[in-house]
Amino acid sequence: MQIGNLHINRYPLLLAPMEDVTDPSFRFICKHYGADIIFTEFVASEALIRNVEKSIDKMKFGEHERPIGIQLYGHNIDAMVESAKLASELNPDLVDINFGCPVKKIANRGAGAGMLRDIPKMVEMTEKVVKATDLPVTVKTRLGWDEQSKNVPEIAEKLQDCGIEALIIHGRTRAQMYKGNADWTLIGEIKNNPRITIPIIGNGDIDSGTSARQAIMDYNVDGIMIGRATIGKPWIFKEIRHFFINGHEMPDLSIHEKVDLAKLHFRKSVEVKGTPRGIYEMRSHFINYFKGLPNFKPIKMRLVTTLDIEEIHNILEEIREKYGEEKFSYFGQ
Repeated sequence: MQIGNLHINRYPLLLAPMEDVTDPSFRFICKHYGADIIFTEFVASEALIRNVEKSIDKMKFGEHERPIGIQLYGHNIDAMVESAKLASELNPDLVDINFGCPVKKIANRGAGAGMLRDIPKMVEMTEKVVKATDLPVTVKTRLGWDEQSKNVPEIAEKLQDCGIEALIIHGRTRAQMYKGNADWTLIGEIKNNPRITIPIIGNGDIDSGTSARQAIMDYNVDGIMIGRATIGKPWIFKEIRHFFINGHEMPDLSIHEKVDLAKLHFRKSVEVKGTPRGIYEMRSHFINYFKGLPNFKPIKMRLVTTLDIEEIHNILEEIREKYGEEKFSYFGQ
């Protein structure tokens, strides 16, 4: 797949930008397990141009993360243009415009998925962002605002005419939020539109090798973006690639592998965020990594309350020792 001058393997797997999830430590883990393209957390353009430190920090990345995109959102065109210029100074591989976030505080202000209710403004913003940077610009959006306004086929052509290099489509409307099933029908319709020449990447409900392959076969998309299914399972990229190559699902990670993963993620989190923040932000990951283990609550409570790094390592080793037998393979049940 080609995005501007960026050449990616056929059927690339992309990590979706997620607020409070896709920080550098989580991106490191997803890249470790085979994510082809990763994205930062989405960055508020108006906060960025006001030099808000948190927003600036969200854009920072390491060379080992390439190819990586910085995703921006906002309702003010001038702020989006300036933020695209600022993001470009960091030289990511892509600049992505968020026209898909359904969260009320963003969408109701006309940003994110809120832009789906003002297509002329969406087009103008996209045109100006594309002109503001020499980097490839991509867009992530949804099917439409609600069931009565699924206008993404029309939007796709307009955005392509603006000069974007790829379009990522989440198969839900804004009104659906993350409920119900993703509908890939319109995604496939856009991909099979002879006028569309840019890569079309599908997003929504991909949680296994089977579902990823089915999406590619049924809808002919150029790539797959994965979001919520990576939480607690960042090795899903490896699973999907295994399925593509071997035609069957990869066995789940063993307890030993999950403990090693938790320790690696923990080390990177503390390295990036320091203490105690790096410890606080790992707690939900610990819970998700070991979800489903029998009689786990007492250990979990110790794991997510202590601020002592050595004690956390000892607890992780205790999990390895207690649950490392094959007979304790209760994950996913």
